[in-house]
Amino acid sequence: MSIPVLRMTFAARDFHCFLGNVVLVSACAMSPRWGCGTPTGTLGTRPVECVSAGHNEDNGALVAFRGIPISELKNHSILKALTTEPNGWQPGAVSAEVLRAQEEWGVVDTIHPDTGEQGNGAQPGQLVSFSEALQHFQTVDLSSFKKRIQPTIRRTGLAALRHCLFGPPKLHQGLRDERDLVLTIAQCGLDSQDPMHGRVLQTIYKKLTGSKFDCALHGDHWEDLGFQGANPATDLRGAGFLALLHLLYLVMDSQTLLMAQEIFRLSHHHIQQFPFCLMSVNITRIAIQALREECLSRECNRRQKVIPVVNSFYAATFLHLARVWRTQQKTISDSGFVLKDLEVLAKKSPRRLLKTLDVYLARASKGQASLLGAQTCPGSQGPHSKDLTFTGVCDLHSHSLEGSGLL
Repeated sequence: MSIPVLRMTFAARDFHCFLGNVVLVSACAMSPRWGCGTPTGTLGTRPVECVSAGHNEDNGALVAFRGIPISELKNHSILKALTTEPNGWQPGAVSAEVLRAQEEWGVVDTIHPDTGEQGNGAQPGQLVSFSEALQHFQTVDLSSFKKRIQPTIRRTGLAALRHCLFGPPKLHQGLRDERDLVLTIAQCGLDSQDPMHGRVLQTIYKKLTGSKFDCALHGDHWEDLGFQGANPATDLRGAGFLALLHLLYLVMDSQTLLMAQEIFRLSHHHIQQFPFCLMSVNITRIAIQALREECLSRECNRRQKVIPVVNSFYAATFLHLARVWRTQQKTISDSGFVLKDLEVLAKKSPRRLLKTLDVYLARASKGQASLLGAQTCPGSQGPHSKDLTFTGVCDLHSHSLEGSGLL
């Protein structure tokens, strides 16, 4: 079977129409359904003559056209041969209308789909690590936020004397800039216009849900992760962007990812459910207070680091909460009291919590069974967490300790 190859003459103003028909003829193999099966036809006012050629010859021509932009077809040698008359006549001057059409086709070749990412050189959907997000905050100007921080708790009277005599040691001078950076990040809110902020949110969502696709920065899907509303920024009160960095650390560190997934499953238990991200924000608040009250200074001085200690303290506190929640059959109505007891314990015995975390991570690295126990998550059973009242640290008389002189 032979496939017709077009040979025709036409006016310059019909040039783009001819190109379109050549591609169409090659694609549909002159199918009668497309009106290409007749041996003769017309293009504009010029006759079209169909000449039979061998199958292999036409296949070679079809391969030659593949991958060539329409705007470049006019420069192809095969088309130039087809548009040349036997007597050597060439198409005349191209009109202004045709030139405008050529420019439009050229623009089409450079259009790229919108991925929702604001140009920062990152690939669409690329996860961000904790160190990369931290480096972002180390390089941007945070001077306006740094003015708001209070690095340590101000004590007076007997509370100051007791802290001086029996309290933890002061943080080494060389570590205070790192401490101030942590507290400054806690003053920063979520900025939807900052590409890095969006990538952090996307990474948290993907690692917790297993999704491979980006999601909107606002929407009901954030409630599934344990935020109270469609905008995560409204739940960062008292912890700022540090709360999201802690979540990022939890899900991007290979050692703590399993723990994060276990706690996330527990948060969807049909009876013991709780808002996962909101609980995490409250634990970040506890970590901030422990840092300001110098409860972590001894460990920071020992390791000569602040950020890794604060991260580990956050993870250890979250692990302890999950164990208490699971073993003591706590529900969301107990949240305020559980968090209050947790805050007292965490500030009093931070080293104990850190050792518990180390033991857990060592056992988890050996592939042992879940320490929280198997959980089932039937969504149809029990009330949804957003229909219940969650009480956080700030809601349970946050100034009570100040009145007692402990802060």
